[in-house]
Amino acid sequence: MLAKVFPIPLKAGKQAAAEALVHQFAPKGPGQEDGTLSFRVYRDPARPDYLLFVEHFADQAAYDAHTGSAVYKELIAGQFAGLVEEFVEIDHELVVSL
Repeated sequence: MLAKVFPIPLKAGKQAAAEALVHQFAPKGPGQEDGTLSFRVYRDPARPDYLLFVEHFADQAAYDAHTGSAVYKELIAGQFAGLVEEFVEIDHELVVSL
C-alpha cells in the first residue's frame, strides 16, 4: 500500500473555492478508481486557507493512474493548483494499523 499526505496551504481567501473543487473531484476521480483505497481531505478549523489530503493507494501504479486521469488533470492539476500557495507531497509507510 502507498500512503500519500499533502499539507496544502491555500492562497488567502480560497478555502471555499478549494473545498468546492475537492467535493466535485472526489466522486469523479477517487470514487471511480479501483486502486484508490481511501481519499480524505480535512480542514483545520483553527487555520484558514489550509487543507490536508490523506490518500491511500494499492500501489504506485494506482497512484500514477489517479494523477494521470483526465478529471485529475482538469480539477486538481488545473483549477485547484491555481488556489494553492505551496504544494507539498509526503510519502509514508505504514507501521501499524488496527
